[in-house]
Amino acid sequence: MEFWHGFLLITSVHLLAAASPGPDFVLVSRETLTKGRRTGLLCSLGITIGLAVHIVYSVLGLAAVIAHSQPLLTAIKWLGGGYLIYLGWQGIGAKPKPASDLAIDASHQKNIQQKSIQHSTQDVFKDDSTLATLRRGFFCNVFNPKAPVYFVAIFTLVLSPDIPLWQLSIYGVWMMVLQMAWFSAVVMLLSIPAILRRFGRIEHWINRILGSAMIILGLNLILRSR
Repeated sequence: MEFWHGFLLITSVHLLAAASPGPDFVLVSRETLTKGRRTGLLCSLGITIGLAVHIVYSVLGLAAVIAHSQPLLTAIKWLGGGYLIYLGWQGIGAKPKPASDLAIDASHQKNIQQKSIQHSTQDVFKDDSTLATLRRGFFCNVFNPKAPVYFVAIFTLVLSPDIPLWQLSIYGVWMMVLQMAWFSAVVMLLSIPAILRRFGRIEHWINRILGSAMIILGLNLILRSR
């Protein structure tokens, strides 16, 4: 298949896949609305790194094996469902912030955003909360049981089986760029100060609602695997 033909196919298909609602979107929305722009972007980065795992094993031909092996696919569904339930349970346990904390958040919101932007890469990766956020995004994407089936469609149906490795590598990197760009746009929209101020007083309800959505997604995956 011609390079640019495949490039356009990858772009259109993956943008539609990235924009479709799912566990990744719910997690990024929750992290951004409740913890701010920096956390949302870190979560998006974790999801993008998780995407790299799917791309690597797909290029190596393992996606087809996973997608057509019922025991492996069932195990992935149980792992993914369990992890979503775990994340959702954390959200359901969220409690409302005291009024004093809300006042502090409002008065120092701009300062906090400026300081987060000024963090160096070294400082960021020394922060345990940063690593925890990256892990949440990473595992949420890696344990998505729909991923092997999706990448089978991308790498064995949409594209030619005799495509060269360098071309597959470019497509894989481009898919990661698209993924990060989409979720970054979502984060930037949800982290607009006016939106954050409005959601500040109902942060615990956002956590609970999105946490419940994650539990429903997780239970659905587990029940459908039986």
